[in-house]
Amino acid sequence: MNKTGKTARTETTAREEATPNVTFIPGATPIRRKRRTRTWLWIPVVLAVLGAGYYGWTRYATNPTGAAMVTQAVMRGDIENSVTAVGTLDAVKSVDAGAQVSGQLKALHFDIGDKVEQNQLVAEIDPATIENRIEIDQAELANLQAQLVSKKAQLVLKQANIDRQRNLVAANSIAQSTLDQAIADLAAAEADVNAIEAQIRKQQATLAGDKVDLGYTKIFAPMGGTIVANPAKEGQTLNANQTTPTIVTIADLSTMTVKAQVSEADVGKLKVGMDAYFTLLGQPGKRFEGKLRQIQPMPDTANNVVLYYALFDVPNPDGELMMSMSAQVFFVQSSAKDVLIVPSAALRMTGEKDGGQAAGKRGGNANAAGGKAGAAGGSAEVTVVTPSGAPETRAVDVGIRNRVNAEITSGLNEGDTVVVATGTDTPAASTRGSQRGMRMPPMF
Repeated sequence: MNKTGKTARTETTAREEATPNVTFIPGATPIRRKRRTRTWLWIPVVLAVLGAGYYGWTRYATNPTGAAMVTQAVMRGDIENSVTAVGTLDAVKSVDAGAQVSGQLKALHFDIGDKVEQNQLVAEIDPATIENRIEIDQAELANLQAQLVSKKAQLVLKQANIDRQRNLVAANSIAQSTLDQAIADLAAAEADVNAIEAQIRKQQATLAGDKVDLGYTKIFAPMGGTIVANPAKEGQTLNANQTTPTIVTIADLSTMTVKAQVSEADVGKLKVGMDAYFTLLGQPGKRFEGKLRQIQPMPDTANNVVLYYALFDVPNPDGELMMSMSAQVFFVQSSAKDVLIVPSAALRMTGEKDGGQAAGKRGGNANAAGGKAGAAGGSAEVTVVTPSGAPETRAVDVGIRNRVNAEITSGLNEGDTVVVATGTDTPAASTRGSQRGMRMPPMF
Protein backbone atom coordinates (compact mmCIF):
# COMPACT_ATOMS: atom_id res chain seq x y z
CA MET A 1 0.00 0.00 0.00
CA ASN A 2 2.77 2.40 0.69
CA LYS A 3 4.32 1.64 -2.56
CA THR A 4 1.13 2.49 -4.42
CA GLY A 5 0.63 5.79 -2.59
CA LYS A 6 4.19 6.86 -3.25
CA THR A 7 3.76 6.17 -6.92
CA ALA A 8 0.58 8.32 -7.08
CA ARG A 9 2.25 11.32 -5.41
CA THR A 10 5.14 11.04 -7.82
CA GLU A 11 2.82 11.17 -10.85
CA THR A 12 0.89 14.14 -9.43
CA THR A 13 4.10 16.10 -8.87
CA ALA A 14 5.21 15.43 -12.43
CA ARG A 15 1.92 16.77 -13.84
CA GLU A 16 2.12 19.92 -11.75
CA GLU A 17 5.59 20.67 -13.04
CA ALA A 18 4.49 20.10 -16.65
CA THR A 19 1.38 22.30 -16.22
CA PRO A 20 2.21 25.03 -13.68
CA ASN A 21 -1.12 26.94 -14.08
CA VAL A 22 -3.25 23.93 -13.21
CA THR A 23 -3.65 22.50 -9.72
CA PHE A 24 -4.20 18.76 -9.48
CA ILE A 25 -5.99 17.36 -6.49
CA PRO A 26 -5.91 13.65 -6.07
CA GLY A 27 -9.22 12.13 -6.82
CA ALA A 28 -10.68 15.44 -8.25
CA THR A 29 -10.95 17.30 -11.57
CA PRO A 30 -8.05 19.76 -12.35
CA ILE A 31 -8.82 23.54 -11.79
CA ARG A 32 -7.06 26.37 -13.78
CA ARG A 33 -5.45 29.02 -11.64
CA LYS A 34 -6.60 32.72 -11.71
CA ARG A 35 -3.24 34.33 -12.26
CA ARG A 36 -4.05 35.30 -15.87
CA THR A 37 -7.39 36.87 -14.79
CA ARG A 38 -5.66 39.16 -12.28
CA THR A 39 -3.32 40.37 -15.04
CA TRP A 40 -6.21 41.45 -17.31
CA LEU A 41 -7.77 43.53 -14.52
CA TRP A 42 -4.84 45.99 -14.62
CA ILE A 43 -5.12 46.71 -18.40
CA PRO A 44 -8.25 49.10 -18.23
CA VAL A 45 -6.67 51.01 -15.35
CA VAL A 46 -3.51 51.62 -17.35
CA LEU A 47 -5.50 52.71 -20.41
CA ALA A 48 -7.61 55.15 -18.34
CA VAL A 49 -4.49 56.75 -16.88
CA LEU A 50 -2.94 57.13 -20.33
CA GLY A 51 -6.17 58.67 -21.75
CA ALA A 52 -6.43 61.18 -18.92
CA GLY A 53 -2.84 62.18 -19.43
CA TYR A 54 -3.32 62.69 -23.16
CA TYR A 55 -6.51 64.74 -22.61
CA GLY A 56 -4.78 66.97 -20.08
CA TRP A 57 -1.81 67.49 -22.39
CA THR A 58 -3.97 68.41 -25.41
CA ARG A 59 -6.25 70.71 -23.40
CA TYR A 60 -3.76 72.59 -21.30
CA ALA A 61 -0.51 72.42 -23.27
CA THR A 62 -1.41 75.63 -25.19
CA ASN A 63 -2.70 77.36 -22.06
CA PRO A 64 -0.09 77.21 -19.30
CA THR A 65 -2.27 79.21 -16.91
CA GLY A 66 -4.91 76.49 -16.91
CA ALA A 67 -7.76 78.80 -18.06
CA ALA A 68 -10.17 77.50 -20.73
CA MET A 69 -10.06 79.22 -24.13
CA VAL A 70 -12.83 79.50 -26.74
CA THR A 71 -11.27 79.70 -30.18
CA GLN A 72 -12.50 80.04 -33.74
CA ALA A 73 -10.86 79.89 -37.13
CA VAL A 74 -10.68 82.95 -39.37
CA MET A 75 -12.88 82.32 -42.40
CA ARG A 76 -14.24 84.11 -45.41
CA GLY A 77 -17.83 85.28 -45.64
CA ASP A 78 -20.20 88.18 -46.11
CA ILE A 79 -20.71 90.92 -43.54
CA GLU A 80 -22.92 93.97 -43.28
CA ASN A 81 -23.71 96.71 -40.83
CA SER A 82 -27.37 97.62 -40.84
CA VAL A 83 -30.14 99.35 -38.90
CA THR A 84 -32.88 96.90 -37.96
CA ALA A 85 -36.55 97.68 -37.56
CA VAL A 86 -39.95 96.04 -37.56
CA GLY A 87 -42.48 96.92 -40.24
CA THR A 88 -45.69 95.92 -41.95
CA LEU A 89 -46.61 95.50 -45.60
CA ASP A 90 -49.19 97.62 -47.35
CA ALA A 91 -50.22 98.21 -50.94
CA VAL A 92 -48.33 100.98 -52.67
CA LYS A 93 -51.69 102.33 -53.85
CA SER A 94 -55.21 101.63 -52.61
CA VAL A 95 -58.60 103.35 -52.74
CA ASP A 96 -62.00 102.95 -51.11
CA ALA A 97 -64.89 102.79 -53.56
CA GLY A 98 -67.87 104.18 -51.65
CA ALA A 99 -71.49 105.19 -52.15
CA GLN A 100 -72.31 108.84 -52.80
CA VAL A 101 -76.09 108.31 -52.61
CA SER A 102 -78.29 106.56 -50.10
CA GLY A 103 -80.22 103.44 -50.91
CA GLN A 104 -80.21 99.69 -50.79
CA LEU A 105 -77.17 97.88 -52.20
CA LYS A 106 -78.87 96.04 -55.02
CA ALA A 107 -75.94 94.07 -56.45
CA LEU A 108 -72.27 93.44 -55.63
CA HIS A 109 -70.50 91.97 -58.64
CA PHE A 110 -67.12 91.01 -57.06
CA ASP A 111 -65.81 89.21 -53.99
CA ILE A 112 -62.65 89.67 -51.97
CA GLY A 113 -59.60 88.59 -53.95
CA ASP A 114 -61.14 89.25 -57.38
CA LYS A 115 -59.23 91.42 -59.81
CA VAL A 116 -60.95 94.38 -61.45
CA GLU A 117 -60.08 96.78 -64.24
CA GLN A 118 -60.41 100.54 -64.10
CA ASN A 119 -63.98 101.80 -64.77
CA GLN A 120 -65.40 98.30 -64.40
CA LEU A 121 -68.86 98.06 -62.78
CA VAL A 122 -68.41 96.89 -59.20
CA ALA A 123 -71.79 97.40 -57.47
CA GLU A 124 -75.26 98.86 -58.00
CA ILE A 125 -77.59 100.73 -55.65
CA ASP A 126 -81.38 100.57 -56.11
CA PRO A 127 -82.18 103.62 -58.30
CA ALA A 128 -85.96 103.68 -57.80
CA THR A 129 -86.02 106.60 -55.37
CA ILE A 130 -83.79 108.77 -57.53
CA GLU A 131 -85.72 107.91 -60.68
CA ASN A 132 -88.89 109.14 -58.96
CA ARG A 133 -87.18 112.38 -58.04
CA ILE A 134 -86.13 112.85 -61.64
CA GLU A 135 -89.72 112.35 -62.78
CA ILE A 136 -90.90 115.01 -60.33
CA ASP A 137 -88.16 117.39 -61.46
CA GLN A 138 -89.14 116.99 -65.07
CA ALA A 139 -92.81 117.70 -64.26
CA GLU A 140 -91.90 120.82 -62.28
CA LEU A 141 -89.73 122.00 -65.12
CA ALA A 142 -92.54 121.53 -67.63
CA ASN A 143 -94.90 123.53 -65.38
CA LEU A 144 -92.44 126.40 -65.10
CA GLN A 145 -91.87 126.44 -68.83
CA ALA A 146 -95.63 126.72 -69.36
CA GLN A 147 -95.80 129.60 -66.87
CA LEU A 148 -93.00 131.29 -68.73
CA VAL A 149 -94.97 131.18 -71.96
CA SER A 150 -97.93 132.79 -70.16
CA LYS A 151 -95.80 135.48 -68.58
CA LYS A 152 -94.16 136.31 -71.88
CA ALA A 153 -97.59 136.67 -73.50
CA GLN A 154 -98.61 139.06 -70.72
CA LEU A 155 -95.41 140.98 -71.33
CA VAL A 156 -96.20 141.40 -75.01
CA LEU A 157 -99.69 142.62 -74.10
CA LYS A 158 -98.35 145.12 -71.58
CA GLN A 159 -95.89 146.43 -74.20
CA ALA A 160 -98.72 146.94 -76.72
CA ASN A 161 -100.87 148.67 -74.10
CA ILE A 162 -98.13 151.18 -73.42
CA ASP A 163 -97.92 152.09 -77.09
CA ARG A 164 -101.64 152.72 -77.20
CA GLN A 165 -101.59 154.75 -73.99
CA ARG A 166 -98.80 156.93 -75.29
CA ASN A 167 -100.78 157.73 -78.45
CA LEU A 168 -103.85 158.63 -76.41
CA VAL A 169 -101.84 160.81 -74.08
CA ALA A 170 -100.33 162.56 -77.09
CA ALA A 171 -103.90 163.26 -78.34
CA ASN A 172 -104.94 164.41 -74.86
CA SER A 173 -107.58 161.66 -74.82
CA ILE A 174 -106.53 160.16 -71.47
CA ALA A 175 -104.74 161.30 -68.41
CA GLN A 176 -100.98 160.83 -67.89
CA SER A 177 -101.68 158.59 -64.91
CA THR A 178 -103.14 155.94 -67.17
CA LEU A 179 -99.87 155.83 -69.12
CA ASP A 180 -97.90 155.62 -65.90
CA GLN A 181 -99.98 152.63 -64.81
CA ALA A 182 -99.36 150.92 -68.10
CA ILE A 183 -95.58 151.43 -67.70
CA ALA A 184 -95.74 149.95 -64.21
CA ASP A 185 -97.70 146.95 -65.46
CA LEU A 186 -95.04 146.35 -68.16
CA ALA A 187 -92.23 146.38 -65.57
CA ALA A 188 -94.14 143.89 -63.40
CA ALA A 189 -94.67 141.62 -66.41
CA GLU A 190 -90.94 141.71 -67.21
CA ALA A 191 -90.15 140.83 -63.58
CA ASP A 192 -92.55 137.89 -63.70
CA VAL A 193 -90.83 136.60 -66.82
CA ASN A 194 -87.40 136.91 -65.20
CA ALA A 195 -88.63 135.12 -62.05
CA ILE A 196 -90.04 132.22 -64.04
CA GLU A 197 -86.83 131.95 -66.04
CA ALA A 198 -84.82 131.83 -62.78
CA GLN A 199 -87.08 129.10 -61.41
CA ILE A 200 -86.62 127.16 -64.62
CA ARG A 201 -82.84 127.37 -64.31
CA LYS A 202 -83.05 126.19 -60.71
CA GLN A 203 -85.27 123.30 -61.66
CA GLN A 204 -82.95 122.36 -64.48
CA ALA A 205 -80.04 122.29 -62.04
CA THR A 206 -82.04 120.11 -59.66
CA LEU A 207 -82.90 117.77 -62.49
CA ALA A 208 -79.25 117.61 -63.56
CA GLY A 209 -78.18 116.85 -59.97
CA ASP A 210 -80.68 114.06 -59.66
CA LYS A 211 -79.45 112.60 -62.94
CA VAL A 212 -75.90 112.69 -61.55
CA ASP A 213 -77.15 110.89 -58.43
CA LEU A 214 -78.77 108.34 -60.68
CA GLY A 215 -75.35 107.73 -62.20
CA TYR A 216 -73.92 107.30 -58.70
CA THR A 217 -76.15 104.29 -58.18
CA LYS A 218 -73.64 102.41 -60.33
CA ILE A 219 -70.24 102.16 -58.62
CA PHE A 220 -67.29 101.77 -60.99
CA ALA A 221 -63.72 100.83 -60.06
CA PRO A 222 -61.64 104.04 -59.82
CA MET A 223 -58.45 102.02 -60.51
CA GLY A 224 -57.38 98.57 -61.52
CA GLY A 225 -56.34 96.16 -58.79
CA THR A 226 -57.56 93.53 -56.37
CA ILE A 227 -60.59 93.65 -54.09
CA VAL A 228 -59.09 93.44 -50.61
CA ALA A 229 -62.17 94.34 -48.52
CA ASN A 230 -65.93 94.73 -48.92
CA PRO A 231 -67.47 96.12 -45.72
CA ALA A 232 -70.92 96.49 -47.36
CA LYS A 233 -73.04 93.45 -48.10
CA GLU A 234 -75.58 92.91 -50.83
CA GLY A 235 -79.04 93.99 -49.61
CA GLN A 236 -77.65 96.41 -47.02
CA THR A 237 -79.15 99.89 -46.82
CA LEU A 238 -76.52 102.61 -47.22
CA ASN A 239 -76.84 106.07 -45.70
CA ALA A 240 -74.63 108.58 -47.45
CA ASN A 241 -76.09 111.69 -45.82
CA GLN A 242 -73.53 111.86 -42.98
CA THR A 243 -70.59 109.72 -44.11
CA THR A 244 -69.56 107.96 -47.30
CA PRO A 245 -70.13 104.22 -46.84
CA THR A 246 -67.27 102.09 -48.21
CA ILE A 247 -68.50 99.33 -50.49
CA VAL A 248 -65.16 97.81 -51.56
CA THR A 249 -61.47 98.58 -51.14
CA ILE A 250 -59.30 98.15 -54.22
CA ALA A 251 -55.52 97.84 -53.90
CA ASP A 252 -52.71 97.53 -56.41
CA LEU A 253 -50.76 94.53 -55.09
CA SER A 254 -48.23 94.42 -57.93
CA THR A 255 -45.95 96.62 -55.78
CA MET A 256 -45.91 96.58 -52.00
CA THR A 257 -44.76 99.25 -49.57
CA VAL A 258 -42.88 98.38 -46.39
CA LYS A 259 -43.70 100.75 -43.55
CA ALA A 260 -40.92 100.27 -40.99
CA GLN A 261 -40.86 101.79 -37.51
CA VAL A 262 -37.40 103.18 -36.75
CA SER A 263 -36.41 104.46 -33.33
CA GLU A 264 -35.33 108.05 -32.92
CA ALA A 265 -31.82 106.82 -31.99
CA ASP A 266 -31.40 105.15 -35.41
CA VAL A 267 -33.38 107.40 -37.74
CA GLY A 268 -30.38 109.72 -38.16
CA LYS A 269 -28.44 106.85 -39.74
CA LEU A 270 -30.94 106.48 -42.58
CA LYS A 271 -30.56 108.22 -45.93
CA VAL A 272 -33.09 108.28 -48.76
CA GLY A 273 -31.89 105.95 -51.52
CA MET A 274 -29.94 103.56 -49.30
CA ASP A 275 -30.34 99.80 -49.80
CA ALA A 276 -32.95 98.06 -47.71
CA TYR A 277 -34.41 94.59 -47.50
CA PHE A 278 -36.73 92.59 -45.29
CA THR A 279 -37.56 89.02 -44.42
CA LEU A 280 -40.87 87.44 -43.51
CA LEU A 281 -41.72 85.33 -40.51
CA GLY A 282 -42.57 82.39 -42.75
CA GLN A 283 -39.56 82.84 -45.06
CA PRO A 284 -36.62 83.92 -42.88
CA GLY A 285 -34.03 82.92 -45.47
CA LYS A 286 -35.47 84.91 -48.40
CA ARG A 287 -34.70 88.60 -48.91
CA PHE A 288 -36.99 91.14 -50.53
CA GLU A 289 -34.89 94.14 -51.56
CA GLY A 290 -35.63 97.77 -52.34
CA LYS A 291 -34.45 101.37 -51.87
CA LEU A 292 -35.46 103.69 -49.03
CA ARG A 293 -38.04 106.04 -50.57
CA GLN A 294 -39.25 108.25 -47.74
CA ILE A 295 -38.79 109.04 -44.06
CA GLN A 296 -42.01 110.53 -42.75
CA PRO A 297 -41.33 113.61 -40.59
CA MET A 298 -44.23 113.06 -38.19
CA PRO A 299 -43.41 110.31 -35.67
CA ASP A 300 -45.71 107.95 -33.85
CA THR A 301 -45.39 108.29 -30.07
CA ALA A 302 -46.65 105.60 -27.71
CA ASN A 303 -45.66 105.19 -24.05
CA ASN A 304 -42.93 107.84 -24.49
CA VAL A 305 -41.36 105.83 -27.33
CA VAL A 306 -40.82 107.88 -30.49
CA LEU A 307 -40.85 105.92 -33.74
CA TYR A 308 -40.46 107.29 -37.26
CA TYR A 309 -41.86 105.58 -40.35
CA ALA A 310 -39.42 104.70 -43.13
CA LEU A 311 -40.95 103.53 -46.42
CA PHE A 312 -39.56 101.58 -49.35
CA ASP A 313 -41.21 99.66 -52.18
CA VAL A 314 -40.65 96.12 -53.42
CA PRO A 315 -42.11 94.44 -56.52
CA ASN A 316 -44.65 91.67 -55.97
CA PRO A 317 -45.10 89.98 -59.35
CA ASP A 318 -46.07 86.58 -57.92
CA GLY A 319 -48.43 87.93 -55.28
CA GLU A 320 -46.64 86.19 -52.40
CA LEU A 321 -46.57 89.41 -50.37
CA MET A 322 -49.89 90.24 -48.72
CA MET A 323 -51.39 93.13 -46.83
CA SER A 324 -50.42 93.64 -43.16
CA MET A 325 -47.65 91.01 -43.17
CA SER A 326 -45.00 91.52 -40.48
CA ALA A 327 -41.49 92.15 -41.76
CA GLN A 328 -38.04 92.21 -40.17
CA VAL A 329 -36.43 95.17 -41.93
CA PHE A 330 -32.72 95.91 -42.48
CA PHE A 331 -31.40 99.25 -43.76
CA VAL A 332 -27.87 98.54 -45.01
CA GLN A 333 -25.27 101.13 -44.03
CA SER A 334 -22.27 99.19 -45.35
CA SER A 335 -21.54 95.66 -46.57
CA ALA A 336 -18.76 93.51 -47.99
CA LYS A 337 -18.65 90.08 -49.60
CA ASP A 338 -16.04 87.31 -49.43
CA VAL A 339 -13.85 88.96 -46.81
CA LEU A 340 -11.99 87.68 -43.75
CA ILE A 341 -14.27 87.59 -40.72
CA VAL A 342 -13.69 87.07 -37.01
CA PRO A 343 -16.10 87.35 -34.07
CA SER A 344 -16.31 90.86 -32.68
CA ALA A 345 -15.69 89.45 -29.20
CA ALA A 346 -12.15 88.48 -30.29
CA LEU A 347 -11.15 92.14 -30.85
CA ARG A 348 -9.50 94.50 -28.41
CA MET A 349 -9.95 97.88 -30.08
CA THR A 350 -6.97 100.21 -29.85
CA GLY A 351 -8.06 102.99 -32.25
CA GLU A 352 -11.10 104.13 -34.22
CA LYS A 353 -11.00 105.74 -37.64
CA ASP A 354 -13.96 107.87 -36.65
CA GLY A 355 -12.10 109.33 -33.68
CA GLY A 356 -13.46 106.95 -31.05
CA GLN A 357 -11.45 106.14 -27.97
CA ALA A 358 -9.71 102.84 -27.32
CA ALA A 359 -12.05 100.12 -26.26
CA GLY A 360 -10.00 98.88 -23.34
CA LYS A 361 -8.79 95.47 -22.32
CA ARG A 362 -10.30 92.02 -22.65
CA GLY A 363 -13.03 92.80 -20.15
CA GLY A 364 -14.37 95.56 -22.42
CA ASN A 365 -14.55 93.52 -25.62
CA ALA A 366 -18.29 93.05 -25.56
CA ASN A 367 -18.95 96.74 -25.08
CA ALA A 368 -16.36 97.65 -27.66
CA ALA A 369 -17.86 95.34 -30.24
CA GLY A 370 -21.47 96.18 -29.47
CA GLY A 371 -21.37 99.83 -28.46
CA LYS A 372 -19.16 100.82 -31.39
CA ALA A 373 -20.86 98.58 -33.91
CA GLY A 374 -20.94 100.18 -37.31
CA ALA A 375 -17.83 102.31 -36.83
CA ALA A 376 -15.79 103.07 -39.94
CA GLY A 377 -13.10 100.56 -38.91
CA GLY A 378 -9.93 101.06 -36.93
CA SER A 379 -7.04 99.16 -35.40
CA ALA A 380 -7.30 96.35 -32.90
CA GLU A 381 -5.46 93.46 -31.30
CA VAL A 382 -6.35 89.78 -31.36
CA THR A 383 -4.88 86.72 -29.69
CA VAL A 384 -3.89 84.03 -32.19
CA VAL A 385 -3.07 80.41 -31.37
CA THR A 386 0.06 79.53 -33.36
CA PRO A 387 0.61 76.07 -34.91
CA SER A 388 2.84 75.21 -31.96
CA GLY A 389 -0.05 75.91 -29.59
CA ALA A 390 1.34 79.09 -28.05
CA PRO A 391 -0.81 82.27 -27.85
CA GLU A 392 0.39 85.29 -29.81
CA THR A 393 -0.93 88.87 -29.90
CA ARG A 394 -1.31 90.45 -33.33
CA ALA A 395 -2.29 93.93 -34.49
CA VAL A 396 -5.02 93.94 -37.14
CA ASP A 397 -6.93 96.50 -39.19
CA VAL A 398 -10.71 96.32 -38.88
CA GLY A 399 -13.15 97.18 -41.65
CA ILE A 400 -16.91 96.77 -41.32
CA ARG A 401 -17.96 95.81 -37.83
CA ASN A 402 -21.30 94.89 -36.28
CA ARG A 403 -22.37 93.38 -32.99
CA VAL A 404 -21.55 89.83 -34.10
CA ASN A 405 -18.61 89.85 -36.51
CA ALA A 406 -15.88 92.12 -37.82
CA GLU A 407 -14.06 92.36 -41.13
CA ILE A 408 -10.25 92.03 -40.96
CA THR A 409 -8.51 93.93 -43.74
CA SER A 410 -4.95 93.06 -42.68
CA GLY A 411 -3.06 91.19 -39.98
CA LEU A 412 -4.68 87.75 -40.27
CA ASN A 413 -4.88 84.97 -42.82
CA GLU A 414 -7.68 82.60 -43.60
CA GLY A 415 -7.48 79.58 -41.32
CA ASP A 416 -5.75 81.33 -38.42
CA THR A 417 -7.18 80.43 -35.03
CA VAL A 418 -8.16 83.38 -32.83
CA VAL A 419 -9.15 83.37 -29.17
CA VAL A 420 -12.74 84.51 -28.75
CA ALA A 421 -12.89 84.37 -24.95
CA THR A 422 -11.01 83.02 -21.95
CA GLY A 423 -12.14 81.84 -18.56
CA THR A 424 -13.78 78.69 -17.26
CA ASP A 425 -17.16 80.42 -17.02
CA THR A 426 -17.32 81.30 -20.73
CA PRO A 427 -20.25 79.44 -22.32
CA ALA A 428 -19.44 77.56 -25.48
CA ALA A 429 -22.79 78.69 -26.88
CA SER A 430 -21.31 82.12 -27.53
CA THR A 431 -19.01 80.62 -30.13
CA ARG A 432 -21.88 78.82 -31.82
CA GLY A 433 -23.84 82.07 -31.85
CA SER A 434 -20.93 83.84 -33.52
CA GLN A 435 -20.66 81.14 -36.15
CA ARG A 436 -24.34 81.41 -36.98
CA GLY A 437 -24.06 85.15 -37.35
CA MET A 438 -21.18 85.10 -39.82
CA ARG A 439 -23.30 84.59 -42.91
CA MET A 440 -25.96 87.24 -42.38
CA PRO A 441 -27.49 89.43 -39.68
CA PRO A 442 -29.83 87.71 -37.24
CA MET A 443 -33.32 87.17 -38.63
CA PHE A 444 -36.45 86.23 -36.78
